[in-house]
Amino acid sequence: VFGTPQISAVAAAIQRYQPPYVVLDPVMVATSGDALLQKSAEDALKEMLFPLAALFTPNLPEAERLIGCKISTVTEMETAAEHLGETYHTAVLIKGGHYMGNCNDLLYQNGTCTWIPGDRLDNENTHGTGCTLSSAIAAYLAKGSSLEESVRRGKEYVTHAIRAGLDLGRGHGPIAHNYKILEEESFDTH
Repeated sequence: VFGTPQISAVAAAIQRYQPPYVVLDPVMVATSGDALLQKSAEDALKEMLFPLAALFTPNLPEAERLIGCKISTVTEMETAAEHLGETYHTAVLIKGGHYMGNCNDLLYQNGTCTWIPGDRLDNENTHGTGCTLSSAIAAYLAKGSSLEESVRRGKEYVTHAIRAGLDLGRGHGPIAHNYKILEEESFDTH
């Protein structure tokens, strides 16, 4: 669980180095429901990091915590995304992997909601998908893609990494970040 000192250090580094794009996964609530951020640090996150982000990517439990109410419908998700985007003056991607029935994500930017469809995959090894998605989006932005295209391509990358079905250790393992290499190797052996 991290807190205000870590948030302050990250904010200072961003201000010092001025990266062209900051994609922020707030890492407040894990898929398991466990808190990953000290309650006392939420204000620091909102005040120090959100204003520096071009995009922040809360999962549904994090979005609920930020707006202070349950999100259980598509309309509520759109309202939450708009509220978060307007409150923090940034683009918002609410990740829908916790939404029952599908894995559609919602991008809010410049007053517009755009749904990014996704399929629920049967794989319990999804540890780190939120951080991976944010990193992939940042990489595509750095390569010159628009924000929407970066989100679509990042989501596609994560979907392939989940679909690869990596199975390491016990419990919820990681996704296959190297799925392209694994695919190439499987073709080489045939």
